[in-house]
Amino acid sequence: MTALKDLTAGFIKAHQTGSRISPERHTLSRSDILAIQSTVMAELGAVAGFKVGRPLGSPILAPIPAIYCAPNGGTRVVKDKLGVELEVGFELICALPEGAFPEDVQNYFRPCVMLELVDTRIEGDLAEDADYKFADFQINAGLVKGDALTGWDGSDFGSLTAQLLADGTPVLEGEAIVPGGSALSNLALLVAHLGDHCGGLQVGQIVITGSICGLPYFAAGTDIIGNIDGLGQVSLSLT
Repeated sequence: MTALKDLTAGFIKAHQTGSRISPERHTLSRSDILAIQSTVMAELGAVAGFKVGRPLGSPILAPIPAIYCAPNGGTRVVKDKLGVELEVGFELICALPEGAFPEDVQNYFRPCVMLELVDTRIEGDLAEDADYKFADFQINAGLVKGDALTGWDGSDFGSLTAQLLADGTPVLEGEAIVPGGSALSNLALLVAHLGDHCGGLQVGQIVITGSICGLPYFAAGTDIIGNIDGLGQVSLSLT
């Protein structure tokens, strides 16, 4: 119990100070991890959305702190390097009904093109440990919401044509696949498992469905532009 409290306090301090921690290795259960996320998120304030992943077994899910989000076309300060992922996101525009994931998904969500920002709060070997990354919001460090698709008919996003440019140089160009092959399946997975974790999914929040470009890292001074055909564009300058 003391180790869990110390780890949670360490994460809070890391977020508040922009530092990194070197925790001792302990076994973390799924309930431990979700408790850490909830306690840390309560100190950080508003939730901008959630991310979801598909490992074997129960899905990875994590809140995204609003304090780390940047506007489309805006800037983000970088200490050394920052991961940037191009993703399909879904903004909740109407409170979900109780029960199953809605069949008329287009009445509840709006697709949008997103950049997920990625950074760790851990230094040392544990920065690559799956459970510690999970506890560390699956190393999320913010979002940039780009263009949204109006008049969406509820069709899925699987195989995409997309482009990610760093200072005009292509990092991704051409066909890209949403993790698992279905953005809607990933969205439904998050809705099915989130419950009231970190307040549950609320109107105005965004669910991101996984990187279509891997996890490239960039230094300060890099201008990032992402495009997904049929969704639109998103951009950010790293300073």
